[in-house]
Amino acid sequence: MDDNALAAQLADEAGRILSDVQRTAPADEIGTRALKDRGDRISQQYLAAALAQHRPDDAVLSEEAADDAARLSADRVWIIDPLDGTREFSEGRHDWAVHVALWERGELVAGAVALPGDGLVLTGDGPTLDWAEPERVRLAVSRSRATPLVQALADDLNAELVPMGSAGYKVGAVVRGDVDAYVHSGGQYEWDSAAPVAVARAAGLFTSRVDGSPLRYNAENPYLPDLVVCNPLLAEDLLRRLNAITERDPR
Repeated sequence: MDDNALAAQLADEAGRILSDVQRTAPADEIGTRALKDRGDRISQQYLAAALAQHRPDDAVLSEEAADDAARLSADRVWIIDPLDGTREFSEGRHDWAVHVALWERGELVAGAVALPGDGLVLTGDGPTLDWAEPERVRLAVSRSRATPLVQALADDLNAELVPMGSAGYKVGAVVRGDVDAYVHSGGQYEWDSAAPVAVARAAGLFTSRVDGSPLRYNAENPYLPDLVVCNPLLAEDLLRRLNAITERDPR
């Protein structure tokens, strides 16, 4: 099985396991830390065991496991988020995801984002899509509130804000054409974006950091706090506007 197929299989199966956990959770557990933690733990256990079985020589970087410095000298590192969107998961919502990506010698080479609530798995070997410039830009944003940078960008663009759950779900919405861009500046780690970025690039979307610099993975410090994923026809204009906003208010 090639790496993209394996990523898809593992993300899909972890999503099925989590869906069962969510569906059978007792009423008094809905919305609690206990359900979040149970979902994280069960998905991590499955993914860790499956990767040890199928790719025993590869390193793993996971949100839900202790970091092993050996990954820094490894040629291949799986970067996983066993449950992206624990809040949405615990509340019984559909807009959460499972991320499985593979970094190899400096590049993301495979990935999958399972969206169990929608019955979909987006993969890093999907077809490159044709993109058209929208009449009005639709921005995926957090369900709570957009960060000041994203709100300023939305005001500058007169964009429509489309609230939704997890990071993987937001990138999935760009891949599916439900929105045109996802701009994040509120703090993330490599596991939040690795698989979504692999999937987005396969679909022909533009990806970068907010300042336009490349997204780099398997760093000693996995903190990777900002992200742009967008329709490639919008990339130049979005980055220009983001740069102008940052210059006006560098906070």
